[in-house]
Amino acid sequence: MIPTEFLERMKALLGDEFADFKAALEKSAERGYRINTLKCDIADFSDSACMPSEPLGYVKGGFRLLSDSRGIGNSPTHHSGRIYIQDPGAMASSAAINIKEGMWVADLCAAPGGKSTELAARLAGTGFILSNEYVPKRAKILVGNFERMGIRNGIVTSLDTSELARLFPFAFDAVVADAPCSGEGMLRKDVPAAEEWSVENIAKCKERQAYILDNAAKMVRGGGSLLYSTCTYSLEENEMTVDEFLIRHPDFELIAVADDIAAASSDGIQFAGAVTKDLHFSRRFYPHKSKGEGQFIALMRRRGDEYEFPSFKSCEALPTKEEKAAVLDFFKENLKKIPEGRIAKVGNNLVLISHGCPIPPRSVFSAGVLLGELRGRTFIPSHQFFSCYGDLFIRQENITDEALALKYIRGEEIPATFGGSGFCSVLYRSSPLGGGKASSGMIKNHYPKGLRNN
Repeated sequence: MIPTEFLERMKALLGDEFADFKAALEKSAERGYRINTLKCDIADFSDSACMPSEPLGYVKGGFRLLSDSRGIGNSPTHHSGRIYIQDPGAMASSAAINIKEGMWVADLCAAPGGKSTELAARLAGTGFILSNEYVPKRAKILVGNFERMGIRNGIVTSLDTSELARLFPFAFDAVVADAPCSGEGMLRKDVPAAEEWSVENIAKCKERQAYILDNAAKMVRGGGSLLYSTCTYSLEENEMTVDEFLIRHPDFELIAVADDIAAASSDGIQFAGAVTKDLHFSRRFYPHKSKGEGQFIALMRRRGDEYEFPSFKSCEALPTKEEKAAVLDFFKENLKKIPEGRIAKVGNNLVLISHGCPIPPRSVFSAGVLLGELRGRTFIPSHQFFSCYGDLFIRQENITDEALALKYIRGEEIPATFGGSGFCSVLYRSSPLGGGKASSGMIKNHYPKGLRNN
C-alpha cells in the first residue's frame, strides 16, 4: 500500500498534475529491454521473445514491452545476452552521457548492471569501464551480467567510494553515481519500498548521497562528466542534493541533456532558496508523463583539464610457464585468432585483460575475462570466455531454432552440425550463448548448472 504521507508530499509537489500521477500509480509497472550491441546488431534484431514492443526515442536500441513479458528471462534471447531487461525510465540515465569509444568510465553504485552494461556497449570494447557495487552479494549479480552481456574491457569491484576516489583521482572521462535512495519511483512495483518509506529514511539517503557524490567528484577528470541519478521524487534527494553539491564543488556545472531525453521528461524543480539557477536542466521521469517508473537525472561537467593516470601498483601477477603455455595452446588449437590482451593471474584466477587500467589491490570480483582453469595438463575454458569470445572459435554451433536453444539451456546434449571434435562455442542467432565439447556428432553441454532453466 502506498503511504498516505508520500501522496500528500507528491500532491504539494505536482499540484494540478497529481490526479494523473496517482492514477498512473494504480496501473501495472512498465517493462522494457535494451538490445545489447556487443552481441547483436539492432537492425537485425527480430526475436519473438521481445514482441510486441515499441522503440524508445531517447535510447538507441531501447524498447518498451507492450504485452505480458513473463518468461522472457528464461528465453534464449535473454540467456545469450542479446538483451538486457530494464525499466524504460532507467535507460535514460546512461543515455544522458555522451560516451565515446576509448573513454574511461566508472559506475559507482552499479548492481544489478543496467547502466554499466549500456555504458560498456557504447564503448564497443574500447577504453575501460569500472563497475563498482558496495554490497558483495550484489556485486556477484553484477559479475553475472557482465558475463552474459559479453563485456571484455571491465573490472567489477566492491569498494567504498572513498577508496575508489583515493585510487582513481581525476582518472575518468565519465562517472555515474546512481545513488541508493528512498525508491519512491518504484512504489507501484516494489512492495518493500512502500513498506520502508519514511521522511526519516529520505534524510538518511540524502546524507549518503552527498557522501557518494563528493567521492565521485574526485574521480572526474577536467572536462569530464558526472551523472547523478536516483529512482525517487523527493526534492531533498534530487534538486536539493544537486544544489548543495554544486555549492561545495564550484568547479562543476549543471548542463542540459540531449533534446530527445528532455522531450521524454519534465524539468527539474527550481525550489525556493536554491543557489543554482538552472536546476531545470535536471530531468524528472513521472509515470503519468513518461513510459516507465520514476527517475531523476542531473548531468554535470567538471571545468578544467586535470587528469591523472592511477599510480597504484596493479595486483595482477604473471601466470606460471605451464599455465601460459596451456592457454596459448588452447588458443592455437581452438580459435581463429589469438584475442588481444595480456594473460595474467588475479588471485587464483587466470584472466585475459584487454584494458590498460591497473587492478585494484582488493575486493575485485572480476578483472577482465575469466579464462578458465587447468585440470592436469588440460585447459578448460570458462563460461565467461565462451560468452565473450564465442565468435572466435573455429568450431561454432549457431542455433536459430528456439526449441533447440532451450534444450541446450536446460543442460542437454545437442547435435553438432560441423565436423570434427573438440571445444566449440554455442551461439543463438549468431550471439555467443555458451560452449561445449564436440564428439561423435554431439556436443557435450558446458552451460553452467546454476544458469540452466529447470
